[in-house]
Amino acid sequence: MKLVIQRVSQASVQINGEVYAQINKGLLLFIGIEENDDINDADYLASKCVSMRIFEDEEKKMNLSLLDISGELLIISQFTLHAATKKGNRPSFIKAAKPVIAEPLYTYFIKKTQSIVSKEVKSGVFGAFMQIELKNDGPVTILMDSKNRE
Repeated sequence: MKLVIQRVSQASVQINGEVYAQINKGLLLFIGIEENDDINDADYLASKCVSMRIFEDEEKKMNLSLLDISGELLIISQFTLHAATKKGNRPSFIKAAKPVIAEPLYTYFIKKTQSIVSKEVKSGVFGAFMQIELKNDGPVTILMDSKNRE
């Protein structure tokens, strides 16, 4: 399971030209699910990303987590995070999980983060064509992979 974590001052997702969900200060998470991912991957990433100290304290040091600042979360499914680009110029998405596996894990990940932050977590719609708008704060963008826990 892969995450792209973006610290944002605001973010929104539009579906069919309508704002579906939006947040203010917090994290925008793009999640990519692979065939062999399971709830252990989701648990690890959910706990890690909301506890990561990437928000500034009063001394302007990244020392506070999403939990510390009571920030908001917007989670978007993105199978393209598993693009294989080694051969040719057309990416292959063969590693991305099929919807029958990915959608329940996506839903589980949202519920898991919601239970950790104890507030509503906003999300896109699995499989929908979406437009994402964001104001990256910093900018701060972090990549995480549950299979490569460095």
